[in-house]
Amino acid sequence: MPRVGLYARDVSVHAPIVTLTMNPALDVSSSTENVVPEHKLRCGPSRFDPGGGGVNVSRAIRNLGGNSIAIYPLGGPTGQAYRGFIEAEGVVGRVITIKGSTRESFTIDELSTGGQFRFVLQGPTLREPEWRACLSVVGDLLPVGGYLVASGSLPPGVPDGFYALLARIAGEHDVRLVVDASGPPLAAALDERVFLIKPSLRELAELIGAEDTLDARQQVEAAQAIVAAGRAEIVALTLGGAGAVLATAVGVLRLPTPRIDVKSTVGAGDAFLAGLVLRLAEGRAVADAFRTAVAAGTATAMRSATGLCRADDVARLEAELA
Repeated sequence: MPRVGLYARDVSVHAPIVTLTMNPALDVSSSTENVVPEHKLRCGPSRFDPGGGGVNVSRAIRNLGGNSIAIYPLGGPTGQAYRGFIEAEGVVGRVITIKGSTRESFTIDELSTGGQFRFVLQGPTLREPEWRACLSVVGDLLPVGGYLVASGSLPPGVPDGFYALLARIAGEHDVRLVVDASGPPLAAALDERVFLIKPSLRELAELIGAEDTLDARQQVEAAQAIVAAGRAEIVALTLGGAGAVLATAVGVLRLPTPRIDVKSTVGAGDAFLAGLVLRLAEGRAVADAFRTAVAAGTATAMRSATGLCRADDVARLEAELA
């Protein structure tokens, strides 16, 4: 019964979307004039946001007018604070209580240079009953006919094959699994076949075993090879300021990044994924969804600290890309 209630407001608008964040982080951001060693660095005002890949995807989907359910484990005092921030944003979620304390991440803008320093903590160790409880909740809330977005790193204690387990479950229940991860967890998921992956250039190079960075031709070839092998139906490669590439069995699309004043890149990849998945869930063409994705990622880079895209900025940037 709870499942029906949670989905009741979205199904008439778009296919259901569920996000899973196994290693959420309370994002703390501030600024200081200079980052130097061995000194107290006096910072300006602080901002706090509930972060982590899947949660950021859910937050961005909400900003774009869509709905999703976010699943994530929380624990300790940090987890309590996290819960307050995410509930204040109106994101619908299901929490799995864990013994360890939810991690934090820190973003510091250096005012004198415009540089940004990001410190990402490891996160708590999840015991097997805890990560299996996360799987159980996913099973209870499977978005049949829709999208399951598994995004972010796996915390200590969670096996590298965790996303592969999700792929098997999704494959048995008409669920399109979207994975935004790296290293062995991503490779294991691809071995089980997924709907979509969103690697960065570094992550794609690592995935195919390349020792150096990939040029434009190699990027397309690597993405197409994953699709041709049946490991993923869509590969969305994000290239930061150089734009993005999207490969499917039909062909390859490439879009530039609109010119903007970049304030922070935190969450840009998550917003890209949110725009892509939301538009696909609405039944939009892949090319349209890709345009929204690039616009959402760019709109997030326009925001300071850990702020995510706004719908009006996304609409304006989409028009520029049309």
